[in-house]
Amino acid sequence: MRIAIIGQQDFGKAALEAFIARGDTVAGVFCAPEKPGARPDALRVAAQERGVQLFQLPSLKTPEAEAALRALNVDIGVMAYVLQFAPQSFVTIPRHGTIQYHPSLLPRYRGPSSINWPIIHGDSRTGLTIFRPTDGLDEGPVVLQKETPIGPDDTLGSVYFDRLFPMGVAALLEAADLVVRGGARETVQDESQASYEGWCHAAEARINWHNHVDHVYNLIRGCNPAPGAWTTLGGRRLQIFDARKHPTRTFGQVKGKVGTVAAIESEAMFVVAQGGQVEVQKVKLEDGKKIGAAQFCAENGVTPGTALGT
Repeated sequence: MRIAIIGQQDFGKAALEAFIARGDTVAGVFCAPEKPGARPDALRVAAQERGVQLFQLPSLKTPEAEAALRALNVDIGVMAYVLQFAPQSFVTIPRHGTIQYHPSLLPRYRGPSSINWPIIHGDSRTGLTIFRPTDGLDEGPVVLQKETPIGPDDTLGSVYFDRLFPMGVAALLEAADLVVRGGARETVQDESQASYEGWCHAAEARINWHNHVDHVYNLIRGCNPAPGAWTTLGGRRLQIFDARKHPTRTFGQVKGKVGTVAAIESEAMFVVAQGGQVEVQKVKLEDGKKIGAAQFCAENGVTPGTALGT
């Protein structure tokens, strides 16, 4: 099989390596130009190390991009983590068109932060979709899907790196085979079940301790490791990473005002939320390093009764 890979970073690199490892020919790689000061694009580096023809074009909507893809004479295009818009005039050039990876069970969670939001919303399952890219965002026909559970203590990191990442690479191989061999059954997405979620950035990651402890905990784990759920301490941003929740079981069980530190133990601090406490294990103060919560409290004068989020 002769392939063009369109993508970037570690997922794009993993897809490149997987196709090459099984004997396919990667004729060319398209990845976005790196911004000044950004870390090297892992896909770009891998393509250059393997002598694969590389195209770093500012846009895939130009005659230059179309000519480059057409000259590669590939069987299929594979989009592996793509932030550039790829028009139909580009994705339909390969003999069997193009397939794209999206880390949610489309049509649910269309959009760029589709791994964060199911965790933040407390969903018990998520998955991935390989679909045909159209000019609509994540709206094309589905080629195949894979599902995975979201455990009660899963984080963005565990769901993505442990499951959706390796499952996604394997699914791209499977879908490419189905399409090129003519065995793919494409299913139009059900618009009545569709949802769109935008970026999960810092503004969306701010903790409101007056929310129920379940919602606070889901936000923390859905933003771990990025963008990092956060609160404030003395006007400075404090990101919270590893945590556990402790729901209140009986009336009056939790003491202290919402948003205050209830207790500090050897490895954690406990913060009051509605309906329980959040056991905070790892934190990062703005411009600082990620450290254990108990160490942070000792170094910054945090004691029981200290208020967060003010």
